[in-house]
Amino acid sequence: MVKASATRPTRLPPAFIEPHAEGKDLSALHGQAETCERCDLFKNATQTVFGEGSTDARVILVGEQPGDKEDIAGRPFVGQAGRLLDECLHDAGIDRSLCYVTNAVKHFKFEQRGKRRIHSKPNAGEIQRCAWWLGGELDFLRPSLVVALGATALYTLMGRSVGLTKERSHILQAANATPLLVTIHPSYLLRIRDHDDRANEQRRFVDDLRLIHDYLSDDK
Repeated sequence: MVKASATRPTRLPPAFIEPHAEGKDLSALHGQAETCERCDLFKNATQTVFGEGSTDARVILVGEQPGDKEDIAGRPFVGQAGRLLDECLHDAGIDRSLCYVTNAVKHFKFEQRGKRRIHSKPNAGEIQRCAWWLGGELDFLRPSLVVALGATALYTLMGRSVGLTKERSHILQAANATPLLVTIHPSYLLRIRDHDDRANEQRRFVDDLRLIHDYLSDDK
């Protein structure tokens, strides 16, 4: 059952503002994105980190942005948060290889502290500029379900009027009528210091991800 959002956005969310990136296929979009200079983040990032996964994927998982490991590898969700996502998807009975994984922002934004590069949250302008690519991915894939992992992904897909805390664990309807599941980003779990609190939150995250399986089973 898809829950209508309690408050409809007054304007389209960034991912659904046209025009979007266009090409003959996702591979072509990926190639175009490699030289993206739509915002200044390309200047310091190693490379563009585009989405990856099956072109027949029924589910798109959308995170915030690539981290240090992803920036170096050129692939989304391959760092610590990505490994935790894999673990939680497995526990929820979801095969990640059947999903398409991507981010709202395709370049790593960071602050340099000595030899370390520390994640820095993308701002609204950067999100809006980069939504050009996510909109193109959504147009090509036309999934049965989109999963917003965290507040940045949720803003990109639903706009400012939809809050993560209020709508977590709910399946809403995106601007293009695609069902959208709201949950946290796995990096949130990594920031919880107390072992018991982290275990409880991880179980709750797995319960959220189980809704993917339940929704797709009901949608057949």
